[in-house]
Amino acid sequence: MTKLPEILLLLRNEKRLTQEQAAEGQGITYRSYRRYESGEREPTASVLVQMADFYNVTLDYLVGRSDER
Repeated sequence: MTKLPEILLLLRNEKRLTQEQAAEGQGITYRSYRRYESGEREPTASVLVQMADFYNVTLDYLVGRSDER
């Protein structure tokens, strides 16, 4: 999941959101979101699903396994 932080940053920037706004929209704490985006921590499967739903992308895209959103 090395690409996850880069993809999260890309998706968040496309929506023009701050990390706080992205975290709030996904129902997770700002601290956790910041750690996911910086690569300090990896999200659980349920959080990955929340992220994919929030950004309207597939799980495979979110974790860098596919170029198809």
